Amino acid sequence: MNCIVVTGGCGFIGSNFIRLMLEQYPELSIINIDKLTYAGNLANLHDLNENSQYEFRKGDICDREFIESILNQSGIDAVVNFAAESHVDRSILDSTPFVTTNVNGTLTLLDACRTHEIPRYLQVSTDEVYGSLGDEGFFTEETSLAPNSPYSASKASADMLVRSYVHTFDFPAVITRCSNNYGPYQFPEKLLPLFISNARNDQQLPVYGTGENVRDWIHVLDHCRGIDAALRNGSVGEVYNFGGRTEMTNIALTKLLLKLLDKPESLIKYVNDRPGHDQRYAIDCEKAEIELGWSPQVRFKEGLQATIDWYIKNEDWVNNIRSGDYLKYYDQQYSDRLSGS
Repeated sequence: MNCIVVTGGCGFIGSNFIRLMLEQYPELSIINIDKLTYAGNLANLHDLNENSQYEFRKGDICDREFIESILNQSGIDAVVNFAAESHVDRSILDSTPFVTTNVNGTLTLLDACRTHEIPRYLQVSTDEVYGSLGDEGFFTEETSLAPNSPYSASKASADMLVRSYVHTFDFPAVITRCSNNYGPYQFPEKLLPLFISNARNDQQLPVYGTGENVRDWIHVLDHCRGIDAALRNGSVGEVYNFGGRTEMTNIALTKLLLKLLDKPESLIKYVNDRPGHDQRYAIDCEKAEIELGWSPQVRFKEGLQATIDWYIKNEDWVNNIRSGDYLKYYDQQYSDRLSGS
């Protein structure tokens, strides 16, 4: 590949993906499209400003004319779509932006890629489209979709659009689904960066319900390596799951985090559970291991310590985001969670 377009590349996973790709493939050119909403941060890729292989274009994936103007260029080999509204709590309060970006935006990309005959399209999705597991079993690529939040419903809808284009138009698309990511540059309202920041400042850590909800955790760079493998070697029309093989209850994770930060468990505050909170996610990633030669490389405890170290070292990055206007919403929601309202 010579040139790829990445949408949502200023977000958490997208920025890590862009940096990894340029490190691994110095000859590759990347055009990054991002609307720069609350979670899109130019500072995530500030070190690439002088890289001649990297170009940033501010814009909305729902804007067909804007997307057409970019995909009309010659030599574009693929589009990788990270662009999405992604926070479950936000989707519960107002699902409209999630349908607009995650569904309508995906449709715009699909139609524009068809028009300009882009050779490859990769849709970055989530394990949340599968719904909730019981105490046993794993999500596979054959698991029926059963989304339980407006966020996951919007992502499942986008996946179904991609699937329909593959079967109706012979569209060259691949879908990837992944478990919970952690690592550098994650928006501070997400669980790990929020808890790291709060614990370091001796503020309470709001744990939903009893904290017994189970998640599988994967380091963001392992996820990005999986996306790269699927982009280059995945079969058209297929879905590939990526997980870290690290299941942990939210309360166990919280206690481990406090231990690594040498902070007391008295900082834990149990708050009212989130509506429709899925009990357990667990990914079977055997298909990706066999067909793509991929496997998670980062051991969780080591990756978690490295993540803590990154947020400590980059405290200014965190503080700049948390002081921004786009976190007024976050501040109010965090306050409401602690008060139990």
